[in-house]
Amino acid sequence: MITVHHLNNSRSQRVLWLLEELGLEYEIKFYQRDPKTMLAPKELMLVHPLGKSPVITDGDITVAESGAIVEYLVERYGAGRLQPAAGTPERLRYRYWLHYAEGSAMPLLLLQLIFARLPKAVPALIRPIANLIAGGFRQKFIGPQLSRHLQYLESELGRSNWFAGNEFSAADIQMSFPVEGLRSRGGLDGRYPNLLKYLEAIHARPAYVRALERGGPYDLLR
Repeated sequence: MITVHHLNNSRSQRVLWLLEELGLEYEIKFYQRDPKTMLAPKELMLVHPLGKSPVITDGDITVAESGAIVEYLVERYGAGRLQPAAGTPERLRYRYWLHYAEGSAMPLLLLQLIFARLPKAVPALIRPIANLIAGGFRQKFIGPQLSRHLQYLESELGRSNWFAGNEFSAADIQMSFPVEGLRSRGGLDGRYPNLLKYLEAIHARPAYVRALERGGPYDLLR
């Protein structure tokens, strides 16, 4: 039996969605973030040394990292589903988006979150200085980079219905978290109709809805 070690407000929601799309049986072990630090509980370190989520166990196998989990589940249980055929241009795009999601998009969103929280994390005496530093970095570096990525993603979704081509794939599941993060705190608005259409399409998928019902809602503004 596959077990998803599911941390609230985390990327592990994508794993639940993928399992629902594949129609696989699984169980969920829930973990809650510390309300003050927002860090995962130490119990997760009993599953994986880094104590982070997502992580799954499948019998004696433990797999961590979103992209690795997606590839493992699709390759082992997909039977050709949710990935383009090998040797096609779509397969190359599929592999690219699997890695882009965590390698390029999420670091920027993490920086955005860190610098948004920075002024509140320092003593009140130096808070004005922290505000200036954080605001300047967000305006001069993070903001322009996010805009560049938004324009790029909007253009790519103008080429096809989904990220890897005209068929829905696991790459769209992997890309859901950064696009939802861009909507929550990255500047995604009405200027990017293709991205908004993509979000509407994934939110309407029955498997996405079932995953939310099992895993619970998540808040990307935290």
